Amino acid sequence: MPFRNVRQYAPDALRSLRANARPDFQFVLVDDGSQDDTPVLVERAAEELSRVAGVCFLRREHAGGIATARNAGLDAAEGAYLTFLDGDDWYAPGYLPRLVAAAEELGCDFLRTDHVRVTGRARTVRRVPVGLRDEVLDPREVILPADRTTAVDYPQAWAGVYHRRLLERGLLHFPDGLRTAEDRPWIWRLHREAESFAVVGLLGVFYRKGVASSLTRVGDERQLDFVPAFDRVVAQTAEDRDADRLLPKAVRTYCAVIDRHLAERDKFEPAVAARLRAVCGDALRRLPRDVLDEVLDSMDAGRAARLRRLRRAPLRAGRGAA
Repeated sequence: MPFRNVRQYAPDALRSLRANARPDFQFVLVDDGSQDDTPVLVERAAEELSRVAGVCFLRREHAGGIATARNAGLDAAEGAYLTFLDGDDWYAPGYLPRLVAAAEELGCDFLRTDHVRVTGRARTVRRVPVGLRDEVLDPREVILPADRTTAVDYPQAWAGVYHRRLLERGLLHFPDGLRTAEDRPWIWRLHREAESFAVVGLLGVFYRKGVASSLTRVGDERQLDFVPAFDRVVAQTAEDRDADRLLPKAVRTYCAVIDRHLAERDKFEPAVAARLRAVCGDALRRLPRDVLDEVLDSMDAGRAARLRRLRRAPLRAGRGAA
């Protein structure tokens, strides 16, 4: 559970851990270089939690980003099952025991769950885009089709639980240093390389959308990390045994995310907004030409035209990926 400058929200998250504690549970709390008094709150809560569960509190002096903080937590985790929670979100009481019970009953590599999105006072349920529930499935078989929202488009690591054997196989660590979009290459690798998974209709994770501390609201250069994140998705998928089938999906998703970021460029700081178009153009030119052409031909005309113009934009000296 990573924390960084979430003094306003950390108490809710920490209280929710107490409402889910069991003597055989371990909570790994990682402060990622907070500059407010978040570490004080977390350390105090860790002491209280230690009376009812196992607790490990790690404090990083310098912020390394959410991927690095989660990896530090994974390295300290001792449980048979692992899951995640961000420091500004929270669990419903009794959610974790129900989640573990579902995992033990189904016996697969990982479970995915729905979650509740909280925006101010509004709450909406976000569903895993997989129709079958409570049935063990092949994770690879729900990556496609390319032109629909599928399981790899629901990347939130905290919406599920993962057997320790995945950690031992090297499938749960995140690409170190990514400050946003770290869950995109993570979820793709999980679905390509794990052997079994299931979706359960269990609600219990409450995700705060649009809080000031969230990277979805920050317009600085950290947002550009979606480019190396998706570069990794494409490169790894290109090496997969089913690359011919899966690569169009990876490329199409990358294109959709590029187009969305460009449409929202007003949220970025001016210098970052100016750089955004350059790094996106470079990203498009790095994609396999034949696959990209096929993907653009299958998209709606407006989006395809915008992306083609961006790909054709002249290179400038000094351009480079984020």
